[in-house]
Amino acid sequence: MIKITLNNELLNSLIKIEQNKTILENTKVPVELSNKFRKNTRKRSSYASNAIEGNPLSYEQAEKAIESKNRHFLKPEQEIRNYYLALELLSKELEINTPFSIDLLLKVQKQIVLGEDKSKIGLRGHMPPGVLFAVYDSKTGRPEYIPPEYIDVPILLKELEDYINNSDDHPIIKAAIFHYQLVTIHPFEDGNGRTARIMSNYILSYYGYGFKEIGSLEEYFSYDLEEYYASLQMGLPILYYEGRDNPPHPEIWINYFVKVFSIYSEKVLKIATSSVYDDEKLRFNQLSIKAKNLLKYLKEEQILVFSPIDIAPIFNVSNRTIINWCIELCENGYLKPNMVNKRIRTYTLVQ
Repeated sequence: MIKITLNNELLNSLIKIEQNKTILENTKVPVELSNKFRKNTRKRSSYASNAIEGNPLSYEQAEKAIESKNRHFLKPEQEIRNYYLALELLSKELEINTPFSIDLLLKVQKQIVLGEDKSKIGLRGHMPPGVLFAVYDSKTGRPEYIPPEYIDVPILLKELEDYINNSDDHPIIKAAIFHYQLVTIHPFEDGNGRTARIMSNYILSYYGYGFKEIGSLEEYFSYDLEEYYASLQMGLPILYYEGRDNPPHPEIWINYFVKVFSIYSEKVLKIATSSVYDDEKLRFNQLSIKAKNLLKYLKEEQILVFSPIDIAPIFNVSNRTIINWCIELCENGYLKPNMVNKRIRTYTLVQ
């Protein structure tokens, strides 16, 4: 397995990512806005990861394919939908805290290549006599990369599984090494790149680096495909057993991956904070003057929990009027009702 020494450049990038992660975790994102981010991110990831593989659809066409139902889908559309459904599958696995495993990897790859020939689902097997399994250049027809023998694949995947689940490496380093190792082992006939990207994202999320599903990491890889592929290949020979199994300078790929993730984390933080500010501004402007005055009073007096009957005399209004204002503030995310015996007794100011 690849061994990485953390130099100053890597350490500084990881420290910056940790700072951005902490700020984002302390940024309250309303549920409605969070759901909007999540759906948009999955759409953009589905589009970008397939675009890296040469899918010809525009983002608008990809989005339409995801949103469409009950019709025949062309192959490029099905590829987009498959990736989106794989993201939803992994979201459910994340909810129950499912660790990385070969079984999970196979389940995801099956979803990604759904609709293809059955021979492309699961681990690749032996090739017919005289046929070389390789990644071929689409223009010249020459081999660009010759992966390990199929018989070695299960052993290599087991080593990768053990590394992800037992290594003390930083989660971002784990995700980077996983990404490289999977595309290098090339365990499937189809879907290796897409599976590597989607599962490295899952590993990041599993260890708490999902950044609230705001922004698509795949999109950042797609911005400069030459740099992405050059960093993965590291100038190594085309045969797996001649250096790709244990690259002499793995920092080429690791530095690239961490750099991209650092840029991504900066952008996510800006998107989140500006969107939350805009959302807050919109929600506040929707309030009635009376509700705004109540909210202002609660904040100025630093009242975190209260009952309407205690506040009514201050505003010289009825208990029912305070309840109406509280309902309005609850609907816009400023207050949270506290239930006792199925009745609202008090309200808590949302920080």
